[in-house]
Amino acid sequence: MLSQLPDDAVAEVAFAGRSNAGKSSAINTITRSKTLARTSKTPGRTQLINHFTVTEGRYLVDLPGYGYAKVSKSQQKHWGTTLSRYLAEREPLKCLIVVMDIRHPLTDTDWQMLELQQTGYAELHCLLTKADKLGKSRAQKALLDTRNQLEQAGIEASLQTFSALKEEGVKDAHTVLDSYLYPSRGKPSQTHMANGPDSPSDQ
Repeated sequence: MLSQLPDDAVAEVAFAGRSNAGKSSAINTITRSKTLARTSKTPGRTQLINHFTVTEGRYLVDLPGYGYAKVSKSQQKHWGTTLSRYLAEREPLKCLIVVMDIRHPLTDTDWQMLELQQTGYAELHCLLTKADKLGKSRAQKALLDTRNQLEQAGIEASLQTFSALKEEGVKDAHTVLDSYLYPSRGKPSQTHMANGPDSPSDQ
């Protein structure tokens, strides 16, 4: 499977997320495309490692959704093995963006994904989606709580809130993508927080 991935990759950023966390919607909103990543009310549709060209040698990667119980055990095992190898061995992978529903961040399956991320060299960015479902104060509290849990676990990450529906956090996400796909432009701070639409504040 990994042998079929692009061999000209200089840098790539991968998106992973629990099924129904809003990963495909986030990718499509960030790239301003309605069809780049498939969206569906049926979880678990992304079943392959899908590469999308940004510029020559630079890719966005859509990884299979995880935590979907109706997928067969054998398929779950296959995906798990493939993802483990990809995250641990893929040298061009510069950053893993883990997409989580801000109302239910850091589920057991999210922690499993973070454990896989820790086996490789890619850095971590957490995208807390569906922020429009919470008020600003509750969204900020969820962001702070998530950051604190990661810090207690010894996991370094940048974080932000995001809403595909209201297109909030898009500029922040672009900053993260640019910093890893085009590293000469600089990297985001360890904790990247959006206090409002596209208005980051580092803390």
